[in-house]
Amino acid sequence: MARIFVVDDEVNLLEVIKDYLQKEGFEVFTSVNGEEALRLFPLLKPAFVILDLMLPDLSGEEICRRIRQESDVPILMLTAKSAVEDRIQGLALGADDYLVKPFSPRELVMRIKAILRRTGGKMRSTNVLTFNDSELEINIEEHSVKKNGQEIRLTPNEFEILLVLAQNPYKTFSRAQLINAALGYDFVGYERTIDAHIKNIRQKIEDNIKEPRYIITVYGVGYKFQGETP
Repeated sequence: MARIFVVDDEVNLLEVIKDYLQKEGFEVFTSVNGEEALRLFPLLKPAFVILDLMLPDLSGEEICRRIRQESDVPILMLTAKSAVEDRIQGLALGADDYLVKPFSPRELVMRIKAILRRTGGKMRSTNVLTFNDSELEINIEEHSVKKNGQEIRLTPNEFEILLVLAQNPYKTFSRAQLINAALGYDFVGYERTIDAHIKNIRQKIEDNIKEPRYIITVYGVGYKFQGETP
């Protein structure tokens, strides 16, 4: 039974899609916003993702880009945008197919089946992020980090912060953005808490915390991650 992850903020449409897919024998999980979808994706390990482009918090394009950093799971984009340029942009980001709203649920099912036949219906991804010739390894599924083959103990919050940064290399995050992305919108605490977490992470993964190679301070803005990928 293939597991399908549907991300769309239109609740009624989400239920229709879920009902049709379940009748076809698929295991279906859903999400109504982008941040939740990115948190659930590595846990669910879906064989297929149906992704709405117009979500309230993150764009579908951004979610697709971030999923593609760790997985080549098939992605079908749903959107009200019908312009050719919009479809080209979605496909250029790594989507496997594109369906314009309104659409027939039967057509959606047929497209999913066709793509799964073509790809073998498997999640062809890695749950391990590696940097600098495998000097630093982040195992998403196991929530573990290794430096030169030696396991490094991080707290849950430290791991989430490092993972958000590592999944978005060279992207600068403000403290508030890091809190929202890594710790959640309901986090209670000061933005400067991030500074303490970053300091602790650096002490564990950097050779020289005064000249960090991985987590870089962007003065007046926040932090970014840099590291060479394979």
